[in-house]
Amino acid sequence: MAAPTVAAAPTAAPVRTPGYYVRRRLLRNQPAMAGALFIALCALVAILGYLVLPDSTPDANNSLVQLQKQPPGFRATILRLAMPDSAGEEAGNLGRRWLGGSPAQFAEVPIGGWHVVGDTLVAQPFQAPGALPEAERRYALSQVTGHAGPAAALRAEIEQNHLVQRTYWLGTDKAGRDELSRLLLGTRISLGIGLVAVLISLAIGVAVGAIAGYAGGWLDSLLLGVMTVVWSIPGIMLVIAISLAFGSKGVWTSFVAVGLTMWVDVARVVRGQLLSLREKTFVEAGRVLGLPTSRLLVRHLLPNLLGPLIVIATSNFAAAILLEAGLSFLGLGVQPPAPSWGLMVNEGFQLLGTQAGLWLTLLPGAAISLLVLSFNLLGNGLRDAYDPKTPLQ
Repeated sequence: MAAPTVAAAPTAAPVRTPGYYVRRRLLRNQPAMAGALFIALCALVAILGYLVLPDSTPDANNSLVQLQKQPPGFRATILRLAMPDSAGEEAGNLGRRWLGGSPAQFAEVPIGGWHVVGDTLVAQPFQAPGALPEAERRYALSQVTGHAGPAAALRAEIEQNHLVQRTYWLGTDKAGRDELSRLLLGTRISLGIGLVAVLISLAIGVAVGAIAGYAGGWLDSLLLGVMTVVWSIPGIMLVIAISLAFGSKGVWTSFVAVGLTMWVDVARVVRGQLLSLREKTFVEAGRVLGLPTSRLLVRHLLPNLLGPLIVIATSNFAAAILLEAGLSFLGLGVQPPAPSWGLMVNEGFQLLGTQAGLWLTLLPGAAISLLVLSFNLLGNGLRDAYDPKTPLQ
């Protein structure tokens, strides 16, 4: 007689944390992931900075006036004249180059042609369309290389190291600087201002909102009044006031000023959430157990605000980039020669009506739009991901 078969016990469904479902919803949101990918690419460019730029001089400010306002894809022949060895030694410091760029190791001269006569290099200057003709220039071979030697050896060295073909993939601006390098370096300023602004706004907003929402009473009314007053003042006016208070304009002043104008949104969200959370059972249990208020806030209440804070941080990131671009466009933010996208739009705007003005305005404008759009798409995706009612698809 066959032994009776025993049905296998059903396996229990794996226990999933809320974070698992948040990640799953976010990863299936294609627009949000596209935005996150573009932000990650911009962040990588910002981190590498000068190490990946065609023009690695400080602020990508290598200006060749003869090549000003050239179109995208323009190619030029550059004669590089030797400079003192001290510049090359300073450029060899990798950490310094990554952080602030490296000084030019050569004096560069755009040329249209060249030939050697004895121990002299005769160069025809680069001739832009419509420009007045210039007389040819003569350089001793030793002046170009920086050292003496036989003429044949010096000529070979010049052909190998001192004559380069350079392509300006996005053209040049009105000062003859490489537009691609300045556009890439501008990501460091835009993302840097966004990051500092978000950190400052979170630090101030969470502190003020938590005190107002948890304490309640007259303190809540007082802090809410302060938020309302600050919120009613235009952000640009606040930045101007803060810049006047610091007595300067520049990158770091813009970082701090933009951050100090964006904490009210965070504070209002935190206050509203805590007004509802403080009446929950787990908060009452913590009070009965004698937990200090600081521990209740830090360990039990604020972690419940992680989702809304992440969403508002991405929104503030986009708003900070737009505010900085607007301030730089008006001349109140980052100052030349730093390559701020808003400042680059202003430079192109001044040339509108000319052939160069079109791309010098559109390129930084498109960069601002794409980065802000990416943060908005990511913010919308995070909002949906933290909403339990959003289907998992």
